[in-house]
Amino acid sequence: MGATVLIVEDEPSIADVLAIALRYHRFQVMTAGTVREGLALATRTRPDAALLDVMLPDGDGRALGRELRARRPDLAVVFLTARDAPAEVVGALGFGDDYITKPFNIDEVVARLGAVLRRTRPADVLPERPPLRYGDLELDETAYTVHRSGRTVQLTPTEYALLRFLVRNGGRVVPKEQLLRHVWQYEHTAESTVVETYISYLRRKLEALGPPLITTRRGVGYGLAGGA
Repeated sequence: MGATVLIVEDEPSIADVLAIALRYHRFQVMTAGTVREGLALATRTRPDAALLDVMLPDGDGRALGRELRARRPDLAVVFLTARDAPAEVVGALGFGDDYITKPFNIDEVVARLGAVLRRTRPADVLPERPPLRYGDLELDETAYTVHRSGRTVQLTPTEYALLRFLVRNGGRVVPKEQLLRHVWQYEHTAESTVVETYISYLRRKLEALGPPLITTRRGVGYGLAGGA
């Protein structure tokens, strides 16, 4: 099991994107929208990391980070903010581990949070796992990288999570509803076109390096051709 991350962000759309991306990468995620909620959650659940917006409705995220760090010296603290003045950055890093400015790239947030956790919990966060293999595909579940025929395939977190789920199911056809539930954590949304959209993204990237790999069973779902 991965680390537990507390997200304190008052913009629901940003909090949702962060939570989904982190869950793709096997983090346990909790969200709060205020300093008060964040303190209460941190007290009850003892997260391993806190991802904190600086400007919150009831206070300053930096003050929240200082309080959390005082209570838990081993807690990893990463700030998210639109402020990028050098004095702001230096001040926050006095008691935090990293500082990411908005607008941010979600892949960068995940990578930098993982790097902070590897420094603070080297023994049990992001443990070494053997690569997943299927035919000429290899997925490194520690580095979150993908290679096809030895060449790197650049994937977003969503694309990676979708491909990983297909690989784990081998040559079986996976129903669309199951993909929505396990990859996107959607329920009762069979009419969503998000699966079709991301399947097309994956096909484009994978077929640039080899023959067609993803198969479609019309009206049912998707699988992988060939095999190990």
